[in-house]
Amino acid sequence: MPEVTTAPKLSALYLKAVATGPSRRGDRLPDTEYLRRDIEIDHDQLAEYNRVCGFGLRDELPITYPHVLAFGLSMRLMTDPGFPFPLVGLVHVVNTIRQERPLLVTDTLTQRVRMANLRPHPKGRQFDVITETSVGDEVVWREVSTYLRRGGASGKAERRADAAGEPTATWRVPGDTGRRYAAVSGDRNPIHLHPLAAKAFGFSRAIAHGMWSKARCLAAFAERLPEAYAVDVAFRKPLLLPSTVDFATRPWDTGRVFALRARCGKPHLLGSVRW
Repeated sequence: MPEVTTAPKLSALYLKAVATGPSRRGDRLPDTEYLRRDIEIDHDQLAEYNRVCGFGLRDELPITYPHVLAFGLSMRLMTDPGFPFPLVGLVHVVNTIRQERPLLVTDTLTQRVRMANLRPHPKGRQFDVITETSVGDEVVWREVSTYLRRGGASGKAERRADAAGEPTATWRVPGDTGRRYAAVSGDRNPIHLHPLAAKAFGFSRAIAHGMWSKARCLAAFAERLPEAYAVDVAFRKPLLLPSTVDFATRPWDTGRVFALRARCGKPHLLGSVRW
């Protein structure tokens, strides 16, 4: 298992992705797993992440924050020679996180990142990036991020129902949200940064990061969440910047369902919290 001693340099990985992307072909995922130990929390970065996503300042990490810490390892996996797809053009379609107890700003973390489960999708092929975050010998946080590589398929994708009910809040999402989130997350995909760059990929304006949308929704009811829970979201309609959006949530089964919608009612994101 390759061990990484420092956070990967994301600027170099993006350049590598651009340079090698078009030549990538393959039918299997690499079996590489990256390990990084002794991760300490940068309090200034965490404070800015909380401001961008709407969380209050607390001793506990937001459940979405370890995704940011592991993003460099995920990027390294997706730019390694054995990865079969160009990084540019991958679509984050589903994200599931489970925490067994809150991570604290004083915790020293270990993270492992690997890929698994390359499989068909009605619009192409999809695969999972699996991240585990440990404190000592205890795995306390797990994430599965599912990405879609479009092309070479046909059919209709399965869609979950929007059961979140009537809006409970309306938010104005500023035009610089993508740039602010990129600064704290390292995810500088050009579709999030500037309208001209986004237009090159078929969007009329820059779009918000899916993981910003997930974090912003959780921040809206974070005080009511237990210590151990799971949160699952499906990313649907891209959120163009700037935008005005409606947030809705209601109790469901052993948790809550929630949605982030355009003013026309179409969902940008559908999610559920279970405990």
